[in-house]
Amino acid sequence: MAEPQSQSRGVALLGIVLTASALLGGLYGPSVHATATDSNDLQGSLKSFSSVLAVVERNYADPVDVNQAIYVGAIPGMLHVLDPHSTFFDPTAFAKFREDQQGKYFGVGMQIAQRGDQVIVIAPFVGSPAFKAGVRPADVILKVDDKPCNGLTTDDVAAMLKGARGTPVRISLGRVGWDKPIEISVIRDEIAHPAVEYATVVKPGIGYVRLTTFNNQTADSDLAAAMNQLDYPKLDGLIIDLRDNGGGLLNQAVGMADMFLDRNEIVVSQHGRSSPEHRFYAVHGNQGVTVPLVILTNSGTASASEIVSGAIQDHDRGLIVGETTFGKGLVQTPFPLAEDTMLLLTSARYYTPSGRSIQRDYKNVSLFDYHYNPQRPHAPEVKLTDSGRQVYGEGGITPDVVVAAPKLNDFEEFLERRGVLYPFSNGVGDFVRAYLGTKPEITRDFVANDAVIEQFRKYLADQHIKFIEQDISQNLDWLKLKIKREVFTSEFGLNDGFRVALEHDPQLEKAEDEIPQARALYTNARKILAERESAPASRP
Repeated sequence: MAEPQSQSRGVALLGIVLTASALLGGLYGPSVHATATDSNDLQGSLKSFSSVLAVVERNYADPVDVNQAIYVGAIPGMLHVLDPHSTFFDPTAFAKFREDQQGKYFGVGMQIAQRGDQVIVIAPFVGSPAFKAGVRPADVILKVDDKPCNGLTTDDVAAMLKGARGTPVRISLGRVGWDKPIEISVIRDEIAHPAVEYATVVKPGIGYVRLTTFNNQTADSDLAAAMNQLDYPKLDGLIIDLRDNGGGLLNQAVGMADMFLDRNEIVVSQHGRSSPEHRFYAVHGNQGVTVPLVILTNSGTASASEIVSGAIQDHDRGLIVGETTFGKGLVQTPFPLAEDTMLLLTSARYYTPSGRSIQRDYKNVSLFDYHYNPQRPHAPEVKLTDSGRQVYGEGGITPDVVVAAPKLNDFEEFLERRGVLYPFSNGVGDFVRAYLGTKPEITRDFVANDAVIEQFRKYLADQHIKFIEQDISQNLDWLKLKIKREVFTSEFGLNDGFRVALEHDPQLEKAEDEIPQARALYTNARKILAERESAPASRP
């Protein structure tokens, strides 16, 4: 049975959360105040909850972890009644949140994940101590400093790998094709986790930047560094990839938009029940650099990414290409609480420069459908961009040029679901893991030729995975690209894997084609605005 002290701590924390929610108006302004009735209701609710918890703790069939019941059950359950995005962070999650905001930590530098009772490497970060020591994607972490890792969680192993800068850590790795564990010694260092995952020139004169998060305080400066690397002012066009960028910090979104908009143009506004309207403007502006801009989006583009996309679209600064974004227009405010925990509470909604709300309906759908089966509004609100183009709200950002991502067929989905091939662009599946275990000589000229595909057939047969030859022949180009990408990720690092993945990306190809249209759009918008400003004022 859990200790009484644990119960009282959990109930006290729940009380703090309830109080913070009840007094939110008092925290943000004078329009809403807690009344005596509110206080009595709160005390009554706490008393009822404490009574229920006491009965559960004394009488439930199995021992009760009170912290688990509070942290995972009661508090998240209460927040889910409010909206899908208000979130509670327990001490572990809060520590990770702060680490993400800093954009760096001290450790060995690799992504890891759980696979059954084992913890495996997804990929080492390029240039990190783990990368330099030869750690590969799909390696199994067997021991850290002689402590076995089998049965440990990802958080357990991550804590063992982190430590003071300059300190050594010994890691024992299991790898397919190696009879004995691979023993390495790594010196911990500062591990930067930049928001920009990859930047390159995809065609002469056209730059490409993949921005994966706004969660850290360096997202805007990371983007600026990538643009400097590409010699941005001399480019004929820039493509910013915000696909699957779930957003993050508002100030970073404003900072990014500031780089492209004219000075003093509005980026976003926000207001809520108990907070006045607040507008955010481009403070520095683009300094006269007006390189044509295209932003790539999909259904995973959310929150801060939608703020940037909406500002660029509303001001006709560039074109949005791809798929409709997620539709998250709620602002979360952090409230640090007791016991090293935090409440991230929705306190306002944000609006694009034209005044449209991006937030999708969440009141009339299940939580599952909200996240995984988005429905667009039947009658979305209509607003106008600076040049008078129609744009739509209340359902994410609708692209100017819609390009659907290629849809996987049943066989392709099956291979990814089984782990034969990795479903994302930052890891390696079981086939490539087994293939590289045969220790082939890999150069940068590698392609998945007939011999590799024959080994793929043999692997499927050895794993008792049923297929017919038509499955291979009809998906041959997709298979060759996936295998090449995973081989390059494993042998040469994430950046080389990303480069291969972009070789046949129809959304990127369309974005490249739209650069001239993006230039024409912005030029026309500036002309229209100049004509409006110079027009004589109408007389009554």
